[in-house]
Amino acid sequence: MAGEHLYTFYENEIRRIKDDDTYRFLKTLEVRDGKYATYMGGRLINLSSNDYLGLATDRDLIKSFYGTMDESNMVDSFGPGSTSSRLLTGNHSLYSDLEGLLGSLYSGIAGGAKREALVFASGYHANAGIFSAIAGEGDLILSDSLNHASIIDGIRLSRARRETYPHLDYGRLEEILREMRGGYDKVIIATESVFSMDGDAADLKKLVELKNAYNVMLFVDEAHAAGVFGEKGLGMCEVQGAAGDIDILMATFGKALGSQGAWVVTHPVIKDFLVNRARTLIFSTALPPVVLSWNKFVLERMHAFRPLRERLLMLAARFRDSVIQAGLLSTGSTHIIPIITGDNSRTVRVSAELQERGFLLFPIRPPTVPKGTSRIRVSLTAGIEWEDIEKIPSIIRGIE
Repeated sequence: MAGEHLYTFYENEIRRIKDDDTYRFLKTLEVRDGKYATYMGGRLINLSSNDYLGLATDRDLIKSFYGTMDESNMVDSFGPGSTSSRLLTGNHSLYSDLEGLLGSLYSGIAGGAKREALVFASGYHANAGIFSAIAGEGDLILSDSLNHASIIDGIRLSRARRETYPHLDYGRLEEILREMRGGYDKVIIATESVFSMDGDAADLKKLVELKNAYNVMLFVDEAHAAGVFGEKGLGMCEVQGAAGDIDILMATFGKALGSQGAWVVTHPVIKDFLVNRARTLIFSTALPPVVLSWNKFVLERMHAFRPLRERLLMLAARFRDSVIQAGLLSTGSTHIIPIITGDNSRTVRVSAELQERGFLLFPIRPPTVPKGTSRIRVSLTAGIEWEDIEKIPSIIRGIE
């Protein structure tokens, strides 16, 4: 067939990917039922979800949410589509309610600093839009080496100079600031607060010290911390008392809050600037009313989920200890527990064996993580019991 030779490059690349044991494919979950998921006909304990508090599969909570739907609000509060971007007709009044609530929550922990919120369609949209808007050629962005792909892509889109500092190495970060700060008017430090593949946490207070000492902006991605940490569930910024010193804070509804979308909390002038310059906001269809309603519904109850947060973190600490005691390599201090297996092929075998034993765990390989650090990422949720997971370390240890 004419033109088929155009695909030869891609066919060869797919063969190479398979040979490297880094081949990916879309995985279909047939049923989600609390801590379980049905995958390829088997009912497995779901340890690959970011639904950290179990809200997305909480049937009672979902029934309570939809119990408020009637003829009067079916379209405006529970409609499945917004049909337009926010700058046209998609900016439903629910956006104002949700952003007002977020602004109030964060202003309450910001030590008097005024904070306003802006909601995006996803975390990827937020990070890509933020960096490409606030920075450009002639600016400098200092990025943790393990930052998420959305941050990296946003920085690339900005065309600013990117300098990567070793993961959590704030001594090296300060060296770079000392060497390079004077050559740029606009400098931004970018970090996650909880790193999604390593489960470790940034020292936000130290980053605030550097921000103030060198007069730069600080961006923090709280995607994997919001909902899980803090008395109010507002993330590491709440735990470390840094909310008032972070210039731009991003977090997502799509993980611990069991929904979709993301929010940015920032100074009012930065919010105004993003509305005018963030292309991923300007040119994306707005979130539908039903999603906005759920986001507000869950956010209003976040303080009540404190027992779930405490239970999750206690379970994570116990499981991490058992992983280390089994002689396995792990990192971090949060609800995300990576078990480093190193080799791609072995990681694939370990994943397959764990699935056979009833655990929904997938191999994490490059380019998601650095070469030579393939792993099984155990993502715990609040509905999991110790008895569900206690055998995992010994199973992994026994796999050649």
